[in-house]
Amino acid sequence: MQRQSGGTLIELVIAIVIISISVSAILMALSTSIAQSADPMIRHQAVSIAEAYLEEIALKPFADPDGVDGEASRDLFDDVDDYNTLVDVGARDQFNAALAGLEDYTVTVAVTASSALPSIASTDLFLISVTITHAAQIDFTVSAYRANF
Repeated sequence: MQRQSGGTLIELVIAIVIISISVSAILMALSTSIAQSADPMIRHQAVSIAEAYLEEIALKPFADPDGVDGEASRDLFDDVDDYNTLVDVGARDQFNAALAGLEDYTVTVAVTASSALPSIASTDLFLISVTITHAAQIDFTVSAYRANF
């Protein structure tokens, strides 16, 4: 008589359990990775939006050139402090037109007089803060100073 080799039913069940646990762990890791794969793109877009707003504001004159302060809409803003309390739900360009695909971002701007630099009077220095929020737990602020020179 020749002896046959093979696995028993118990060995087969144990092998199936081990393989199913391994596959479950791999699938959970992949699903977490896939769920967060868009986060870097969203963060990069948020940084780009914040930098664009900050650059637009910083390039405006410090003092109002036409003597009329508090223009009604962003396309009419002509000096730095006109942007104070600006809130855009959905990113917009400098002409106040909505940017397609960026509707989920909220931009909040604060322009305040600052005395952070000792050699410049607070009346000649603004702190510009641009805050970007997004539903994907993105909430950060980019700031810069604008002096009256």
